[in-house]
Amino acid sequence: MDLINKRSLEILNHIVEAYVETGEPIGSLALAERLGMNVSSATIRNVMARLEEVGLLYSPHTSAGRLPTEAGLRFFVQGLLETGVLSNEDRLMIQSQCVQKGLTVDEVLGQVTSILSGLSSCASFLISPKKELTLKHIEFVSLQPGKALAILVTNDDEVENRLIDVPKGIPPSALAEASNYLNHRLVGKTLTDAKQQILKELSSHQTQLDQLSQNVIEKGLALWSGKEKNPSLIIQGQSKLLHNVAHLEELEAIKNIFGMLEQKETLVHLLDASLQGDGVQIFIGAQNEWFSYGGCSLVLSPYGNSEGKIIGAVGVIGPTRINYGRIIPMVDYTAKIVSHLLKR
Repeated sequence: MDLINKRSLEILNHIVEAYVETGEPIGSLALAERLGMNVSSATIRNVMARLEEVGLLYSPHTSAGRLPTEAGLRFFVQGLLETGVLSNEDRLMIQSQCVQKGLTVDEVLGQVTSILSGLSSCASFLISPKKELTLKHIEFVSLQPGKALAILVTNDDEVENRLIDVPKGIPPSALAEASNYLNHRLVGKTLTDAKQQILKELSSHQTQLDQLSQNVIEKGLALWSGKEKNPSLIIQGQSKLLHNVAHLEELEAIKNIFGMLEQKETLVHLLDASLQGDGVQIFIGAQNEWFSYGGCSLVLSPYGNSEGKIIGAVGVIGPTRINYGRIIPMVDYTAKIVSHLLKR
């Protein structure tokens, strides 16, 4: 925007910083004191009026000072994405808690949310990776002519039963042969990996299975191949959102946040949205179809595995009056730490 010159940008930044500190609108006289430069309050009022015209500021009451709009906050945040730096103290705190010896992956992920919540004074969340099932046992049992029950037991002892169509008159020996063949090759492997091996064997005739058993195997693989556990969601620190409430409007925003955290699929959709960009993603107010919560902000950063594939995300959520300058680099650094740990 042509109107956003150096002076206008500095004034906008001070208005946002005052809003983060107090939640109150700030007027031209107070801004002149904060700026500490030889600029009259009349000049500041003119700049504020222009910023209001382009939708970056608004006046909550007649003759009151100004507050940043959600668009103004987003404009402010864009600059922070290039300049935000995490303090050494915060960096060391995150490192010391996450890189403790003897912690399992799940324990590290739990530590991450606790650290982010404590340092940000907001609610924090972590979307854990999808986990593809590995198998413990598979069996086919004849039920009636043309039907068999496929029984699959996963490594975490969950049992799933599916009906499959089989040739009428298939002997029990063919079902037993199919079960034995799959158990020998599937146990301890993911379904995707096992399927690739088995289909390669079947297509290259590396096995002596009869046609009936092969038919049952292919049907069984089709039922479960690619089955995954949904991502899990760890949330901590909701109560911290109530510590620094300055206005009734913020209480309404916090109610929205609590409602969002209960609808966990919203955060999973936001992970999908984060896959479209690199690094930190910031959602402020009603700017995204999956994040349309007025008065709320969310800072999210994906993390990856040893292959560089994004498998989850960490983030902080709070009212729009969060400390963006501290939280953005904090979330970014934490996501990098998690990625590093998962690569080891």
